[in-house]
Amino acid sequence: MSENLASPQNGVGDASRQPSTGLRQPLNGQRYVALTSFVALFAIVGLALYGLPLYYDFMVREFGWSRAQVTSGNALSKLVVGPLFGFIAGWIVDRFGPRRLMMVGIVMAGGALIGLAHVTALWMFYFFYLFNALGYVCGGPLPNQVLLSRWFDRSRGKAMGFAYLGIGIGGTLVAKLSPRLVDAFGWRGALQALGILIILLALPLAYFVRDMPPDQQGTRRGPEPVAPLGGVFRSRAFYLLAIGSMCSIGAVGATNQNLKLYLSLDQKYTQDAAASVISAVLAFSIGGRLLMGWLADRWPRRRVMLLIYAMIAAAIPLLFLAESPTAMYVFAGVFGLGLGGEYMIIPLMAAELFGVRVLGRLMGVVLTADGVAEATTPMFVAYLRDVTGSYRNGFLVLIGIAVMGALAIAFLPRPAPHPNTAGRVFRPGVMSRHEP
Repeated sequence: MSENLASPQNGVGDASRQPSTGLRQPLNGQRYVALTSFVALFAIVGLALYGLPLYYDFMVREFGWSRAQVTSGNALSKLVVGPLFGFIAGWIVDRFGPRRLMMVGIVMAGGALIGLAHVTALWMFYFFYLFNALGYVCGGPLPNQVLLSRWFDRSRGKAMGFAYLGIGIGGTLVAKLSPRLVDAFGWRGALQALGILIILLALPLAYFVRDMPPDQQGTRRGPEPVAPLGGVFRSRAFYLLAIGSMCSIGAVGATNQNLKLYLSLDQKYTQDAAASVISAVLAFSIGGRLLMGWLADRWPRRRVMLLIYAMIAAAIPLLFLAESPTAMYVFAGVFGLGLGGEYMIIPLMAAELFGVRVLGRLMGVVLTADGVAEATTPMFVAYLRDVTGSYRNGFLVLIGIAVMGALAIAFLPRPAPHPNTAGRVFRPGVMSRHEP
C-alpha cells in the first residue's frame, strides 16, 4: 500500500495513532484493513468464483452433464441464497459489523470447494455450490465494501481499487495454477487444494480486523444503531443503479461462466491456450482496478461507471472472432479493464448517492438483484448453446443487456454537494458526493 493511503487526511486516521484499546490494536490500521479485504477477495472471488468455471469441462466429460447443468449450480444457488440471505447479511453487517460474517463466509467458501472435489452426483454438486454462494454473500464483496467504506473516506476509491486487485490477482493465479494442479493431483485434488488455501489465507486476517476505526467506536460496546432506509427505495437513482448493475453484472457473469466452455469445447482450444486467454482477461482486470479506482477519486463516479459499462458492451462482440488469437487478446484487454472496475464501482456509487450508514443493507439488496442476474444469465446463455448448437444467440443477448446497463447508468442523477457523506442518512431527492 502506498503511504498516503493510510494518511490521516483520508478522513479516518490510522488506528495505530488512536488510543490503545487492547492487544489487537496495532494490527488494525488502514493498511491492515485494506490487506484483509485484498486477501478475502483474492480467496473468495478470485480463487473460488473465477476458479470453479475452470473445472466445468472436466465435469461435462466425466459425468456427461450438459453445459446448462454445470452452469446451473451457480444459478440455482444464487437464486436461493441471494433473495433469502442477501438483505439479512446486509442488516447483520450494518448492525453488528462485517468481521464475524466475513469469518463465516471464508469457512463456507473454502469448505464448498473441498466438498465439490468429492461430488459423484448432480445433487451433491448443487448442495456444495449452495455453500459456495453463501460464502460469497457472507465473506465476499458485501462485508468488504462496508469495511472499506467505514475506514476510508476521501481515498475510498483508491482503497477499493487496491482491495479489488485481490480478485484480479487471484483469478489470474488460479487460471495459471489450475492446469498444473490438475496435472499433479487430478481435477478433484486441485479443487480440494484451492479450498484449503482459501481458509488458510483469509481466515487469520479476518479474525484480527476491526469493524470500524476506534474514533468511530468510542465507548459503545453494543450493536450499532441502524439508520432508516425507506427514502432510498423511493428514489429514482436506486432503481437506475439496480437495473444498470444487474444488466452489466449479468453480462459479465455469463461471459465468465461460459468463456472456457466456449473456448475449450466449441473452439477446440487446448487447456493451456484457453487458460492463457482467461489469464489475460484477469491480468488486464488488475490494471482496470487500479485505473478505475484512481479515476473514481478524481472523476464523477457516474462517468467512471458509464465508462466501465461501455467497455463491457464493446468487448463481447469480439467473441465472434474467437478463431483469431489477436481478436481474443483484444477482447481480453477491453473486457478485462472493464471487469476490473465492474464490481468495485457499484459500492462507490452507492455510498456517494446514499451514504455509508445504510450501505450494508443497500448493497444487500443491490447485490441480491445482481446475484439473480449473475445466476440466470449464464445458465440462459448455456441453454441457448445447448438447444441451438452455437453461442451466437447467447452472445447477442449479452450485448443487448450490456448496452441496457450502460444506458441506465447514463440517466443517474448528478450528486449534489453534501458536507457529511460518511455517516449521513439518505434524504429523498437530495443526492450527495464525498469528493473533497
